[in-house]
Amino acid sequence: MKSSISGFYRLSPEERLKIVKEFSGLSGEETSLLSGRGLTLEQADRMIENVIGTIEVPVGIATNFLINGRDYLIPMATEEPSVVAAASNAAKIARKLGGFTTGSSEPVMIGQIQICKVPHMEAAVKAVEREKREILKMANEVDPVLVKFGGGAKDLQSRIIDTAAGKMLIIHLHVDCRDAMGANAVNTMAETVAPYLEELTGGKAYLRIISNLAVHRTAWAEALFSRDELGEDVVEGVLNAYAFAAADPYRCATHNKGIMNGVSAVVLATGNDTRAIEAGAHAYAAYKGGYAPLTRYERNDSGDLVGRIELPVAVGLIGGATAVHPVAKANVRILGVKTASELGEVLAAVGLAQNFAALRALASEGIQKGHMKLHARNIAVMAGAPPELVDRVAERLAEEGRVRMDRAKEIVEELKRKKGSKA
Repeated sequence: MKSSISGFYRLSPEERLKIVKEFSGLSGEETSLLSGRGLTLEQADRMIENVIGTIEVPVGIATNFLINGRDYLIPMATEEPSVVAAASNAAKIARKLGGFTTGSSEPVMIGQIQICKVPHMEAAVKAVEREKREILKMANEVDPVLVKFGGGAKDLQSRIIDTAAGKMLIIHLHVDCRDAMGANAVNTMAETVAPYLEELTGGKAYLRIISNLAVHRTAWAEALFSRDELGEDVVEGVLNAYAFAAADPYRCATHNKGIMNGVSAVVLATGNDTRAIEAGAHAYAAYKGGYAPLTRYERNDSGDLVGRIELPVAVGLIGGATAVHPVAKANVRILGVKTASELGEVLAAVGLAQNFAALRALASEGIQKGHMKLHARNIAVMAGAPPELVDRVAERLAEEGRVRMDRAKEIVEELKRKKGSKA
């Protein structure tokens, strides 16, 4: 099946779920989880502390994604209207010129060991370098399973930094985490080698923890957006919007937030750590000096728009909520990814699609037109519209351009009176 499904948004949730089931081979149990309460109180109580209940977030499916020649349906968990529709529309445009091309680095995370009160810094650095092989061996002995699958501690780096508390020696342990996000493995390795590092350096180890600035674990995506499809004015507008973000941190923060609208929705849907991904992405945007867009745009020789993104992707398919939450497991099944690296590349494609969709809207009709049209349904519900009137109220609000609670209540009362008079 193709991910370009005509009229998908017009179908009922039940009809959409049937198509997704056929596309991804979901079992009957997985389908039931997606259409009802997927997380029991007992399961939730085993995931975090002091559980009293659960909160559900809508899961939508972004269609039209063609990534490296393969069709994907993208599960996205978000409360924000227009995010799923925007990603789907951007993917549809990109699909016409081949979809998204993606790639990624090895899944290497950094474990940091902070060593203070080092008497002789240069000597300490030399001692650590001299014993590098032994340090890596010690780290790998605590996770033989990770090593068995080709991962484990691969390298280390010494950094001397100046701080308000004096000079510190920071050891970076580079750990290939394979298909895990890696926090537990990296933290355990860092704690294991810390006493030996104290012995080698004569200092005292304090923090021993993973860094969420995953500069060695990144994914990129690229796509062409047709000038003939967009029009020259829109191409020019997107390029100007990108230039604005590249020059101004106030705009850039919102530019990158829009990227994360899509990325974080997929991260949440698959049970990964949204906070780690958000922190890593924004830190990466400032990593090379100044705060910069995670995407960039240019024209090619044909006048088409070329979009590209690169960001850190500290996600996994093993461990954490991904392996425990039943709906997260079903969403991974829908996505059909087999490795953490593939999931990271999907995130990059979705981030680029989301950003392009936002810049295209800003450069043409404005961001509010489409967003408020979808938001109108929420306003209609909040105004007390019964299920059979929600769409009619939302349509009226959108047509009038007055997506407000007071107007929604007036329309609801008007339609109810008409319904009553007919009865």
